[in-house]
Amino acid sequence: MTKDEAIKMLGGTPKLAAQAMGYKVQQTIYTWSDPLPTSIADKVRGAALRLKESKKAKKTTAALPE
Repeated sequence: MTKDEAIKMLGGTPKLAAQAMGYKVQQTIYTWSDPLPTSIADKVRGAALRLKESKKAKKTTAALPE
């Protein structure tokens, strides 16, 4: 996985990617090597799944009547 692919999976910007990964500063994203090591790529996939589930839960909650 490339750094650009990871950023796209995590929101499209380095800032959103850093937030999704739980980093306090977005500069951490810039330190990633390209292509990503397997350990970071696995963490990116996990964070992307959490984002997807979070969005899914928000849609479900928003659809519930008050």
